Amino acid sequence: MTEDTRKDALALGLGSLGSGVGFGGACLTVAQIVASILRGDLAPDAYRANAADPLLAGLIAAVGVGGAFGWYRSFALDNIWQRGVIAVLAAVGAILVGFLAAPLDRFFGIAGMIVWVAINIAFGIFGTRWAIRGKGTGEQGQGTGTA
Repeated sequence: MTEDTRKDALALGLGSLGSGVGFGGACLTVAQIVASILRGDLAPDAYRANAADPLLAGLIAAVGVGGAFGWYRSFALDNIWQRGVIAVLAAVGAILVGFLAAPLDRFFGIAGMIVWVAINIAFGIFGTRWAIRGKGTGEQGQGTGTA
């Protein structure tokens, strides 16, 4: 077995965690952008009645997307316990990273949060690529062709 075909569990786990945190954090940040736009366009009474919905939806989406990406990308791990831990950590990390958009909204406005969404998506793509690279190509001789 060559160096390129071996499974790297550390790269697979950390890449899966990074993809879940990145994409989940982007979901929560997009919800905060929607809430910020509503806060600027609506009267204060109408905002209090409507603004909780996008934030709650974003929070649920961040947990779901973060956990799902963490679980899906770590599929090549043999231990289901490790996959579950990665999924839970990705969901919690997505919430924490998404909450970092609140100070960005305060100091830089919507433009700062849009940049934060782009950074989160780039981090998710980087984590996905790292997890795919850590998965390896498996053992030699597998496949449908004949040798």
